[in-house]
Amino acid sequence: MANSSSSSSSTSMKLLLFMVPLVIVMVLALFFHGPSVSTTLVLNGKHKFSSSSNNNNNSSSSLFSNNNGGSDDVMLTKEEKNKTMAISDEYSPPTLHESLNKNEVDLNMSSKPWQVNESYYVPLPPLNESHVVPPKKEFSMLDRIEAGLIQARAAIKEARNWNQTQDPDYVPLGPMYWNAKAFHRSYLEMEKQFKVFIYEEGEPPVFHNGPCLSIYSSEGHFINAMEINDQFRTRDPQKAHVFFLPFSITMMVKFVYKSDFDFGPIKRTTIDYINLIASRYPFWNRSLGADHFMLSCHDWGPVISFAIPNLHKNSIRVLCNANTSERFNPTKDVSFPEINLLKGSIDAFIGGPSPSQRPILAFYAGRNHGPVRPILLDHWFNKDKDIKLYKTLPKGVSYYSMLRKSKFCLCPSGYEVASPRVVEAIYTGCVPVLISDHYVPPFSEVLNWKSFSIEVSLKDIPNLKEILLSVSPRKYIKMQRRVGQIRRHFEVHYPPRRYDVFHMILHSVWLRRLNIKIHDH
Repeated sequence: MANSSSSSSSTSMKLLLFMVPLVIVMVLALFFHGPSVSTTLVLNGKHKFSSSSNNNNNSSSSLFSNNNGGSDDVMLTKEEKNKTMAISDEYSPPTLHESLNKNEVDLNMSSKPWQVNESYYVPLPPLNESHVVPPKKEFSMLDRIEAGLIQARAAIKEARNWNQTQDPDYVPLGPMYWNAKAFHRSYLEMEKQFKVFIYEEGEPPVFHNGPCLSIYSSEGHFINAMEINDQFRTRDPQKAHVFFLPFSITMMVKFVYKSDFDFGPIKRTTIDYINLIASRYPFWNRSLGADHFMLSCHDWGPVISFAIPNLHKNSIRVLCNANTSERFNPTKDVSFPEINLLKGSIDAFIGGPSPSQRPILAFYAGRNHGPVRPILLDHWFNKDKDIKLYKTLPKGVSYYSMLRKSKFCLCPSGYEVASPRVVEAIYTGCVPVLISDHYVPPFSEVLNWKSFSIEVSLKDIPNLKEILLSVSPRKYIKMQRRVGQIRRHFEVHYPPRRYDVFHMILHSVWLRRLNIKIHDH
C-alpha cells in the first residue's frame, strides 16, 4: 500500500508539472494574439474612420459585410458604434459641383447621410502589394455644361412637388400652363445658366439682321435682340449651351432670291454658311448640328432647312410655320408666333373691353388664299349676322376696333399654318379661334392652349357657330381672363422684358437643349 501511494503521488506531481507550463503558454498566446484586427473604411477615396472586427462572430449586427461570408464582417462595440454614427452624421452628400471635383457625378446618393451606398467604399489593397492610384479624369468644359444641365433637370422635376418660388416680376399660375411650377423653375434655371454663342461670320443685311417692321417682325426682333444681349450671349464658344446660326431667310428672300420660286441661291447661301462655320469651329461636327438653332418666320424657312440634312434632321429649328405635315418635329423644333409690327411698337394694340362689351360673336378680315380660308368664306361669308367675315374692311372701320368688339377672333391659316391674327387677338383680349390642321401653336410645350383658345379643324368649319355657342358665358369669362394673363408671353419690348416673347423663344430653345446630351467624342 505504501508503495502504491508513493507511486500515485509521483504520477500526480509529474502531471502537475506538465500542465502548469501548458497553461502558462496558452495564457501568453491569448495575451499576445488578441481576437481583433484593424479595418479601415474609405469613403470616396478619403479616410473616414477605423473600427474593429471580430473574426469569430457572424452576427447580423455587423455594420458592413460582403457576399463572401463572415470572415470579412466588421463588428463594433456599443461605444465604437456610437463613435461611428457620430462621424457618419457629420458627412453630407456632395453637391453636383463637388462631385465633379471628385471625378464623379451621382444624383442617387442617399438623402440621409448615414445611409451610405456600399459602392462608395473602396477596398484597401492587400498587404505587401503595391497600389497604383488611377489618374483622375480631367473634366472638359462640355462635361461641366452637361453636369449643369443634369442639375437643372433635377431641379425642374423636383419643383413639381414644392411650393412656388417667389418672383418679383411674375409667378406663373393657373390652367394656362401645363405645369406652372415646372415652367417657373425651368425659366429661373435658364436665367441662371443658359448661354448662347452667335457665330460672327457673315455680313448684314443677310446675316446678323432681320425685318422689324413687317409681318415677319418677330424674326428680326429676336435676331437683333440676341445680338445685343449681355445676359445670355457668350463670346466664348466653349461656354455655350447652344449655337445660333444668325442668318435671316426673310432677308435672303429680299437680297438673294431672284424669281420663279427658284430656291437655289438661298439654299446655296445657307449651305455655304454651314460649311464655313463647320470648317472654322469644331462644334457643328461635334454634335452634327444638334446643339445649333436657326430661326425663321418666313414661309420658306422649312424648305431652306431641307438643303442641309443635319440642319432639318438634328438642329433646333425655330419656325413660325410650325406645320407637322411639313416635317415640323415638336420634340426638337420650336414654334414661335408670327407678329405683324408695322409701327415697331405694341402700345397701341394692347388691351380691350370686358366680355359684356363685346357684342360680335366672331370676326375675321383678310384675303382669300390658301387651303383654309376659301372653305371658311364659302360657309360663313354673308351667311350669319353673328359671324362677321370681311375680305376687305369697309371704309372707316378700324380693324383693331372690330377685334375689341368681338368675343372670338377667327385665325384661319393662309398659305401656311401660322397667322399674325393669333397674336392680334391676344393683344386685344379676344379669344383666338385657331382654324387649321397640323399647326403646333407657339410655346405649346408650356402653354395649355385649350384653356384660353378654341381649335377648329377644317372638317368642323361648317359647325363653327355651334362650337362657339357651346362655350357657356361662365367658361368664356374664364377663357378671356386667361388670354389677358398669358399676353405677356407674346409681347415685344425694347429692350426685352422677363417672360416676354424674346425670353419665351429662348426658353423653348433651352428646353430642347435639356433633352439632348452632347459628347466630346
